[in-house]
Amino acid sequence: MLLEKIAIFILFLGPLVFFHELGHFLFARLFGVRVEVFSIGFGPKIFKKKIGETEYALSAIPLGGYVKMFGDDPFNKDDIPPEERKFSFTHQGKFARFWIVMGGPLANFILAFFIFFSLLISGERIPEIKLGLISSESSLYKAGLRTGDILTKVNETEVYNPTDLMVEGKDEINSITVKRAGLVVALPVNFRGDKFFEEVLKYPPFFRKPFLVDANSKRFVLSLEKNKINLQASLEEIAAASGAKALFLYPVLPDQDISSESLKVDLNAVLEIAVSYSDMKSLVASLEAKGFRTIDLMVRSVNMNSPADKVGIKEDDVFISLEGQKVFSFEELRTRLQTYDKKDVTVEVLHQGKVKQLTVTPDVTQQEGKTVRLLGVYSFIEIQKLNFVHTKSKGLFGSTKYSVIRTWDSVKKTIDGFVKLLTNQISLKTIGGPLAIGKVAHDSFNTSLSYFFQLMALISVNLGVINLFPIPVLDGGHIMFIALEIINGGPLSRRKMEIAQQVGLSILLMLMVGAIFNDVSRFF
Repeated sequence: MLLEKIAIFILFLGPLVFFHELGHFLFARLFGVRVEVFSIGFGPKIFKKKIGETEYALSAIPLGGYVKMFGDDPFNKDDIPPEERKFSFTHQGKFARFWIVMGGPLANFILAFFIFFSLLISGERIPEIKLGLISSESSLYKAGLRTGDILTKVNETEVYNPTDLMVEGKDEINSITVKRAGLVVALPVNFRGDKFFEEVLKYPPFFRKPFLVDANSKRFVLSLEKNKINLQASLEEIAAASGAKALFLYPVLPDQDISSESLKVDLNAVLEIAVSYSDMKSLVASLEAKGFRTIDLMVRSVNMNSPADKVGIKEDDVFISLEGQKVFSFEELRTRLQTYDKKDVTVEVLHQGKVKQLTVTPDVTQQEGKTVRLLGVYSFIEIQKLNFVHTKSKGLFGSTKYSVIRTWDSVKKTIDGFVKLLTNQISLKTIGGPLAIGKVAHDSFNTSLSYFFQLMALISVNLGVINLFPIPVLDGGHIMFIALEIINGGPLSRRKMEIAQQVGLSILLMLMVGAIFNDVSRFF
């Protein structure tokens, strides 16, 4: 698993670094500058081969790369023999040096364009952006959005990935189009762009399949309709249909695998129950009063010699309460278990139709830097799979047009994000380092290759924009020095350049330390 994550991280970051350095390399060669080293990665070289005047290398730390050009040290430019100066970076004119430096960020923008173009011309396979269980108090609910809505347009702009929900600056969102129960619904709204994105993130699409169990661990499918089951209608979406006065339960036939899409039920043994509910909690409470519980409270398996095994919890037992308080989902049980710091806790389970009260001593362990209390059981939870949409090719001209739009939008959103960071509208805690990038790369790879490459394009744009910051040691710092040369009428003094580089290096190190600190805080 770790090797897989490392491999995906290198596959993700490698092309971004390669094309960035390739941009510097090609412009350097275009203007006749000698390139001594072209390296992907930093540190000790694990592979190197010299071709012509250039040594090509793969280095041990895959977090960047570099192009070493002849005569790139401005402090020693006078030591270069006159006959060699035409091959030296520092002896090139301002125009040539600008494009050599600009080549790296430019290559990142071009790479993003071609990734978007490839996706658009071939068609994308992308997961639907679906809203999870929305509380009636939320601003999304008050604006007319509902649990299970699939976002398709924001301000008449089509939505293909979560970043499309972001609107630059404080621009307002005045219309949202969603798919709801097969229908297209247009909603007039009034959201500030960044607030809408933050609100959507609060409701991830975590949907449980509509399975229930009774006191004897018999399985049922819950439905809003008589004589019909729909395994795509989750418990959360049924809970959102609070106007229902009756629900229907269909017994699952014996020896059926409930994870199967071809699940068979007994349509002739349907149970109709009268219900009254307004949200998920009241729905589950209403079902519990009728003797039914969600299937995620049932035990799928028990780890040998685990706390649960030691007190006699068995497969198909159903959790009822924790420390005398009823639990309505396995996630609630797991979350509440973490809040008790005493050695033992009391649980109630249904075992073969009888209630058993047990005192359990949870295992205490460390996971991702946090103390976690475990019972050693696995739930029978069944989660809805993501639905994917296959987009049609936009053709040569359409793909070109929308690739330019997507690339430019990514640039604007990246700049807007950094402006908000500098003006304290966004917390510094949102900065991510290599671990954060590795995680999102791994998650996107396992979700959809289209998502993976969309994210690669976005990070490529980020890399290009960051390198243009006017910070010495970055590409933007070199461009700033060229601009100052023009204003100053000549090169800056050695002392001024040393001070600028020290300040720039300090700023860069602080950002790196902050990003790594955030990574460590999140994952360890």
